[in-house]
Amino acid sequence: MPTISKSNTFQTVITTFEMSPGTCQDLVDALTEAYRTFISKQPGFIGAGLHVNDAQTRIANYSQWERREDFQAMLRSPEMREHNRRFHELCRSFEPVMYDVVETFN
Repeated sequence: MPTISKSNTFQTVITTFEMSPGTCQDLVDALTEAYRTFISKQPGFIGAGLHVNDAQTRIANYSQWERREDFQAMLRSPEMREHNRRFHELCRSFEPVMYDVVETFN
């Protein structure tokens, strides 16, 4: 399970996907399958969450990794490259960006 904390040393990755409402559920299904069968089993994976906006035109994916290198190795693997080709077919664009947590509020 992802933990949002200023004191953690994890690598946080937020990926946003832009799609039409007609392909939103297909993309959610493809992302869910990728996490279930491959991504969640990779070294350094901590947890992730998928969020869909109410218009079903955007998906935000929040994931955490033990180290930046763990995420990069997963991303460069042949299996993930294949998943990314499928994601690209289902959306207009997507972009994974690495972030550091600089502050949290309760």
